[in-house]
Amino acid sequence: MFIRYCHILFNCLIVVVSSLVVAPSFADKPKLQLATIYQSGSDVSAYWVSEKLDGVRGYWDGKQLLTRQGYPITAPQWFIANLPQQPLDGELWIGRGQFDAVSALVRSSPGDNLALWSQQWRQVKYMLFDLPQSSGTFSDRLTQLRSIVSDIDRDWVQLIDQRRLASDTELMAFLEQVVASGGEGLMLHHEDAIYKQGRSSNLLKLKLWQDAEARVIGYEPGKGKYVGMLGALLVETPTGVRFKLGSGFTDQQRKNPPEIGSLVTYKYTGINDNGVPRFASFMRIRRL
Repeated sequence: MFIRYCHILFNCLIVVVSSLVVAPSFADKPKLQLATIYQSGSDVSAYWVSEKLDGVRGYWDGKQLLTRQGYPITAPQWFIANLPQQPLDGELWIGRGQFDAVSALVRSSPGDNLALWSQQWRQVKYMLFDLPQSSGTFSDRLTQLRSIVSDIDRDWVQLIDQRRLASDTELMAFLEQVVASGGEGLMLHHEDAIYKQGRSSNLLKLKLWQDAEARVIGYEPGKGKYVGMLGALLVETPTGVRFKLGSGFTDQQRKNPPEIGSLVTYKYTGINDNGVPRFASFMRIRRL
């Protein structure tokens, strides 16, 4: 399909339609806590440290599962039957490197084969990491979560392993161990922090690289072996910074690239003086 539109899309190097792109909004979007980037020099001993799971964030509002954008998640009744009326924050996760699989399943519906769909959900675990409406410190909430998971008593509802580390050296060693095993990175929750809506300096994420999202506003044609396919996406960050995203794509993605207006996740290693991410590489389409 992409090749058929190449001559239209690529008769100029970049097609910009950002003025036509309107991000969706949702009245019932969950009021979630979001992480900031870990900075060396923090007192690691004051944090609980866990693996950052590469799954789909799932907010349980006491009645239904929602994505972080507020989309309802259709899950089998057996999967949610024992969840409490109390809101929960966690990750719907299949395993390391399985983001695409869990993302596709979360966006699916039973269709005509309820048994197969339900069986596919048997792969998924709801990995809990916080209690959004608890007024206690994170250490207090962790104690409450252990009790909740014990009361639910289902294999697919688990508490993410939280550990204490004494120093930056131990933290980096743990990070290298997780990444070497196929993990994405680490999360650090300050022991005394309350749950706070929005970005919190008491919730930190640590990776060997950083990631962010941008909206696709145009295309650049491929050259050489990529003639007739995508060369690079022109993307725009939420702060209005525009740059080209040209690496990280499979050949199939270059033939059928993300649609203009869609959100994509990219990874990078720092930002230059102009605010442009350095060594940016495409990771995935952000569907939820």
